[in-house]
Amino acid sequence: MDLWRLQIFSRVVELRSFSRAAKAVYLSQPTVSSHIKDLENHFECKLVDRLGREVIPTKAGSLLYSYATKIIALKQEAENALAEFQGKIKGRLTIGGSTIPAGYILPPLLGRFKDDYPEVVVILVQGDTERIIRDTLEGNVELGIVGAKAQEVQLVQKKIIDDQMFLIVPRRHRWATKRHVVMGELIREPFIMREQGSGTRKSIELVLDKSGHSLGALNVVAEMGSTEAVRQGIKAGVGVSILSECAVTEELATGSLKKIKIKGLFFKRAFYLTFHKHRTQSPLCRTFIRFLNRQEECL
Repeated sequence: MDLWRLQIFSRVVELRSFSRAAKAVYLSQPTVSSHIKDLENHFECKLVDRLGREVIPTKAGSLLYSYATKIIALKQEAENALAEFQGKIKGRLTIGGSTIPAGYILPPLLGRFKDDYPEVVVILVQGDTERIIRDTLEGNVELGIVGAKAQEVQLVQKKIIDDQMFLIVPRRHRWATKRHVVMGELIREPFIMREQGSGTRKSIELVLDKSGHSLGALNVVAEMGSTEAVRQGIKAGVGVSILSECAVTEELATGSLKKIKIKGLFFKRAFYLTFHKHRTQSPLCRTFIRFLNRQEECL
């Protein structure tokens, strides 16, 4: 077992493919397979199963992967610390973002960060809020930006930006010219909902609960796993939905989608910088947090 083999194994697990992993690490597929076989011989157990075209870790493989990610992260932390000691800011930083931050907030920020620190490689992991919180807890990402408060006491969260959500409808919808609708109208309208674990869904649920309503009252015709899917569903006439304004900025500007208020309900939330309370941050992670703090006025 060595670090290079663990890195190859991790790429196989993450990409669920020997061929894709081979491309990612610039090796041939037989060489990647040989390295995985060497690891299996070392641990005397099977680490991955081939299910059709997909490669899935066994229980032993999942256990090894959890340790491999920590070992690789520690190696990167050592490199980053020595680079900082020598006055250099470089290395790899893995951060997580729930759907809205990863799709609309972080990309321009990362562009400015790269301008300041061109030798840094940033890996952005996107998932729903639940996944990013789990990845932060497990150390798969150094920090996350999510759209809901976490219940886990091991996490520290700092609000970095406020967000407002509206009812979004296509331009030919009968409500498109309205300034607001009432809840009684909305509950009869076909509604597209985000999936379980989504920060958007949690925020909608909290607002409805506080106003004496519930998600169950909505006429949900589809659940979709991303904001982009919901946005396209609205355009296609599948239903209406409640989305962050920043997710439909272009469509609102061109008029292809319209935003409407729901009378008496205010769908406001915040996005939170999230990191583990007891895990030592790498110098590069601390640099990125300082960068975010300087950007707050622009957010």
